[in-house]
Amino acid sequence: MNKPFIILTTLLLCFYSGFVQAQELYDLPSDAETRWVSFENPTGAKGKGGMENKTAKGHASEWVNAGKSITLLDFDGAGIINRIWMTIIDRNPQALRAIHIEMYWDGATRPAVSAPLGDFFGIGLGRMAAFQSALFTDPEGKSFNCYVPMPFKKHARIVLVNESKQNQLLFYDVNLTKLKKHPKDIAYFHAYWSNSTGRGLGDDFEILPKVKGKGRFLGTNISVMADKIYGDTWFGEGEVKTYLDGDKDHPTLVGSGTEDYIGSAWNLGPFSQLYQGATVVDKQKKQFAFYRYHIPDPIYFSADCRVTIQQMGGAGRDLIRAIAKAGGKVKPVSVMTASGLIKLLDDPSYPDLFSDKFPADEWVNFYRVDNYSATAYFYLNSPESNLPPLAPLAERIKGL
Repeated sequence: MNKPFIILTTLLLCFYSGFVQAQELYDLPSDAETRWVSFENPTGAKGKGGMENKTAKGHASEWVNAGKSITLLDFDGAGIINRIWMTIIDRNPQALRAIHIEMYWDGATRPAVSAPLGDFFGIGLGRMAAFQSALFTDPEGKSFNCYVPMPFKKHARIVLVNESKQNQLLFYDVNLTKLKKHPKDIAYFHAYWSNSTGRGLGDDFEILPKVKGKGRFLGTNISVMADKIYGDTWFGEGEVKTYLDGDKDHPTLVGSGTEDYIGSAWNLGPFSQLYQGATVVDKQKKQFAFYRYHIPDPIYFSADCRVTIQQMGGAGRDLIRAIAKAGGKVKPVSVMTASGLIKLLDDPSYPDLFSDKFPADEWVNFYRVDNYSATAYFYLNSPESNLPPLAPLAERIKGL
């Protein structure tokens, strides 16, 4: 198994299980130096922090004007980013989708990370809510914290791009360990944001399009804006499927339902835990955001990886009939009866939804079309991936 994967997994497991081995706390590595990069020390250089205004909080923040970008980190040498914190003055949902963050490793021309600010930090649909997970936290619904280890061999660059219409007052710091060198086979951190624009009835939403290389799928946060034409019916019957190393028609890993994937069951309520949670459960607005991080249950791949979720819900027959009559997109796929599951797609001769022979008062799983978006996190043995660039602004804010 790849040594860096073992090291990263062990560190995360130890820390987020509530303890760190004593040796790790008091060990003093000879080749490591601590650096904090912020407006008060933009290079992270030794002895160069807080030099403005005679050291009296001379440069704690900066305005990032609408349509402009700012470099948060431009660091030469080997190291590992341990923590990123920031906050901005206007945290409305459209702004958190319009502003995006990019990260480049070891001189790559394409970003390994390119995602809307809110979504990257685990804040689905730009709706700030206090939560705590192993990788991201928002203590009071006002800030952004990331604890994902991000190693690099010779250079790291982080850029914040403000595509919103507002000027933003930004505070931030990036905490890292400077090293003399890394092992040759480090894995680079990547994050990819996507949405379901153009997906049709029966099409799975791609959380992570097929990425090529050797790596580890670290997890995802997913947001859903359910189409109001479906009323109060349940959106979350879709199974998460992970295609590994050449899988084509069928995945190696498959779950049993949406709330099941994040460790819950029988519908969904708000909660936040280390590796799983639901930060937004707004049944009135039909908005949901949830996450699952594969830290204690790692997902490795050696050639390629693709992760999807089915756009599938569930309701009774009469409700689905009413949705179809109102113009909603529906396609029944199975019926749960007292005697077992009737697999409609395997039995094309089964009575049509509007037939009197279609059973009433039974649970029907059906394809539907909602607005999905997701941020996928993964490590890869390359600072660049084959994935497409971030979607344009109009597409990112549609429906918010």
